[in-house]
This record gives sequence, structure tokens and C-alpha cells, in this order.
Amino acid sequence: MVAVVERIAGLLSLLTLGLIAYLIVALLRRQVPAIVRQDLALPLATLIAFGATAGSLFFSEVAGYTPCVLCWYQRIAMYPLVIVCGVAVLRRNANVLTTVLPITAIGASISIWHIMVEQRPALGGMCDSQAPCALKWINEFGFLTLPTMALIAFVAISLLVIAARQPNTVSTNSL
Repeated sequence: MVAVVERIAGLLSLLTLGLIAYLIVALLRRQVPAIVRQDLALPLATLIAFGATAGSLFFSEVAGYTPCVLCWYQRIAMYPLVIVCGVAVLRRNANVLTTVLPITAIGASISIWHIMVEQRPALGGMCDSQAPCALKWINEFGFLTLPTMALIAFVAISLLVIAARQPNTVSTNSL
């Protein structure tokens, strides 16, 4: 069962990478479709934050993967995003940019550092022997580790919140 969840998490991460590529192009062209801005961006951000939170809890509580110090810091950044983005969806309020972006920036920075520690364990510093930061519990498709998947989630949430705030430049007919 754990291997199946790892594969699903990997596939969802690849799908999210595709979403990131789409959002980058749309934002650079200033052509984010209205349906994305108004109806999809914040719910997707909430769904990604929820999926990352649920995944981290599954891997620690069900699969028994012991979170390292850097994993805990990434969790501290991810978990509140479920509530912040979820409340924004319920209130239909896209003005969460100033709340979400600092959190995702901190989480993404920790994820990047964690990826570096995985690649170069000597950078570890904070790691302890019970939960080493360099241990790759997951390595889907040869490159998707837990901090890589967290980074993808932080970047996607950031871009979706930015997309939700874009001015009306494209109609829903342009999809």
C-alpha cells in the first residue's frame, strides 16, 4: 500500500509540475484565463496544500517514515496553508497573497536546502542520527523525493495565489 501511495504522490507531483509550467507561461503573458483566476486558482491551491499535508501525515503515521528536522520545518510552513487558502475559498477572497507568499517562500527555501542536504549529506548540520535529513524515504522516478515534492507544492501554491490576483485581461471564452 505504501508503494502505491508513493507512486500516486509522484504522479500528482508530475501533474503539478505541468500546472506550474502552464501558470508560468500564462502569468508571463498576462493571459490567465478568467475561469482559472476566479474559479480554480484558490481551490487548487487549497487542494495542493491539503494533499501535501495529508501525504506528510500518511508517510509519518502510516508508513512509519520518521520526519527529520527539515521535514518538520516544511510541515510547519505547509499545514497552515490548508486553512489560509481554504478560508480564502470559502470567503471568495483572493487577497491572501501577502499571507501566503511569505509562508511559501520560507517553505520553498527550506525545501531547497533539504534537497541540497539530500545531495550533499555533509551540509546536514541540523540532522540527528534518529532522523537523518539526507535519508531519501522516497525517490519516485529517480528525482521526486519528499522535499522535492514539497518544493513543487510550495511553488504551485504561490503561483496559483498570484494567478488568482491577476487583473481581468482574458475572457472565459479564450480557453
